[in-house]
Amino acid sequence: MAYELSETKKVGLGLIGFGIFFTFLAIILFFDRGLLALGNIFWLTGVGILLGWHSTWKLFTSRENYKGTVSFLLGLFFLFVRWPIVGIVLELYGCIALFGGFWPTVKVFLCQIPVIGWIIQYPILLLGRLRGSPP
Repeated sequence: MAYELSETKKVGLGLIGFGIFFTFLAIILFFDRGLLALGNIFWLTGVGILLGWHSTWKLFTSRENYKGTVSFLLGLFFLFVRWPIVGIVLELYGCIALFGGFWPTVKVFLCQIPVIGWIIQYPILLLGRLRGSPP
């Protein structure tokens, strides 16, 4: 495997996964504020542990990423003042703006996972099999 995961990186990925899970659960439960806050705490802590605290601080405060940082923090503010839909939309835009450069690396990592990698690499074959036609 091209990427080695240390124990702290595994913990960071787990916290990010819990953050996404709690955010998804909060959306299903009609934008529950407590679960949204818990999801954000887990997600931010996971990113800090995965990238390292110094690198995370540099990512959020670099001049190129101000638009994403302001959008993400504004989304957090709207979550806490009880406008969860606006907050989530702003947070999603902020995440895409902040972590847009990481997508190629994430794709390479996901392609090495057995089932997920096959789905990413061969979407046309997968769609053909789902429709029932032979490849």
